[in-house]
Amino acid sequence: MEGRAKFSRMYSPPDLMSKALQDYNNSKADVHSSVMLRRILPKSRKPRICVVGAGVAGLRCAQVLSQGGLDVTILEARDRVGGRVGTLWKGGGLIPQTISHGIGGPNWIHGLKENPILNLAKQLGDALMNVPEVPPSVYDQTGHLLSMEEGRQCSELMWGIIEEAFKYSDQEADSIPPNQSLLDYFKLKLKEMDIPKATTERVLKFCQSWGDYIGGDIDRQSLKYLWLEQTIDGGNVFLASTYKAILDRITNDVTPEVKVQLCTKVTSISSPSSESYDDPGTEQSITVTTSENATFNFDEVVMTAPLGWLKHNTTAFQPTLPLRLEVAIRNLSYGALEKVYLTFPSAFWISSGDKEGPKPFFNQWLAPEYTPHHWAVECAFLSSLPAPHSQPTLLFYLHGALATYITTIASRLDPSSSAYLTALSDFFKPYYSLLPNYNSTSPSCSPSHALATNWQNDEFAGWGSYSNFQISDPKKDGKVDLDKDIEALREGASERRLWFAGEHTAPFVALGTVTGAWLSGEGVAKRILRAYGVQGGEEVGGGDDDGGKVGGVVEEGKVAVKRGGTGLGV
Repeated sequence: MEGRAKFSRMYSPPDLMSKALQDYNNSKADVHSSVMLRRILPKSRKPRICVVGAGVAGLRCAQVLSQGGLDVTILEARDRVGGRVGTLWKGGGLIPQTISHGIGGPNWIHGLKENPILNLAKQLGDALMNVPEVPPSVYDQTGHLLSMEEGRQCSELMWGIIEEAFKYSDQEADSIPPNQSLLDYFKLKLKEMDIPKATTERVLKFCQSWGDYIGGDIDRQSLKYLWLEQTIDGGNVFLASTYKAILDRITNDVTPEVKVQLCTKVTSISSPSSESYDDPGTEQSITVTTSENATFNFDEVVMTAPLGWLKHNTTAFQPTLPLRLEVAIRNLSYGALEKVYLTFPSAFWISSGDKEGPKPFFNQWLAPEYTPHHWAVECAFLSSLPAPHSQPTLLFYLHGALATYITTIASRLDPSSSAYLTALSDFFKPYYSLLPNYNSTSPSCSPSHALATNWQNDEFAGWGSYSNFQISDPKKDGKVDLDKDIEALREGASERRLWFAGEHTAPFVALGTVTGAWLSGEGVAKRILRAYGVQGGEEVGGGDDDGGKVGGVVEEGKVAVKRGGTGLGV
């Protein structure tokens, strides 16, 4: 649910997360009073709640609702839980048993202050890695390795401008044109600097790596709404042990009373008629229909499908969604981040005589002229992870046209075939062949395994990765207020018993992150509990995880299977 790592504010006050959560909770205050008047049920039964989607937002939402005593059912289209956090784990013989790092899921925890996901990781003893503050190794467009000082200069200039851009976006958003991009800002700031033209051109190539943070090209990143890309204070950590244990814990914390139906694709959601919205004496229901034409009636529905899915399926809601929600779904953008893992027999790029001390975790190739498309590429050295998680693997982050190109190639081939490995290896060979110690005749320098994510062709991932915030054209798009759009989705259509959760509805400091998904699911659950006057509907916070339940029943069709405590690292 994130690219390389989101940006944590370096200049914000220490109570940023607390203030953001306060604003997040207060934004719902005008909804509570009207909602509570309508939530009247016979005393003979519990409120029935449907959560669509068993990703992090859906699982956390179900956990909180169930702990409040409500009758909860999760409908999940996949044959597993976890959504976009789901991780391919030593699967199908493709990933060798020596590979300990999960494939496909997120790699980072964003923000180290008041972060419930970080708290979970610490409780579980997960391996957290602070990436060394060492500039990346950088190859220029001719394939020449820049000196460490040249790489440091590129990195410091880029991040200095990024920080200025965040401050500017924070303070001057109202005056920034909606069609001004982050790339425009880079060009402007570099023009103001007294630096050689060659350095300017190099930094402009270097800054393309920002696309790996947002899952899109930098010339589409809105400067006006850049502030929405900031995350919780305190930096980011790489989760070397993967999200497997965290996902297992979140899954097992869902109480046994929650019914989880896998392989159940929701195709339509029908709300009560508008005439009954304001009738406090009418027991209303909202109907969910699946692809198998099964129907279920609930008192509330929480939709946690990704933003990308919503953009393709607004007609699934009957009656038509309120115009404000349709506009919000249309205005917000959805990223296209992908990852490719190339695993080698050994980490040939490491020499036995290398000096001790921190080494670059990232490598960048700047707009290479020696490749057909001149696509800039960045990778992380998973060989730098702490033991026992270190592995001879290069993790490539891809976005934009390159990501689409790779998924198009990979989706045509069987991931277990030699053709798949050859296709990915051949494409990236002009890049990894420049790394130290490469020898074309050495077996150690040829990938033994490869795997690419395929989010852009995954319906249940919303044909993409996570939300981002792009420029708009006032003449074509009219007035666009992306922050207001997010707030509209947070509020949902509660008068129709329809709610939304997911990383795209998170507090502003957690958008596009696993933490944001967790907080959004928790927040909606507590609003619903308050609507029914149930204790436990307190405000959302970032404290320690309060779960402790294990077990749970998962229904696949009509067959119930005990989940137990084995976890779901798939």
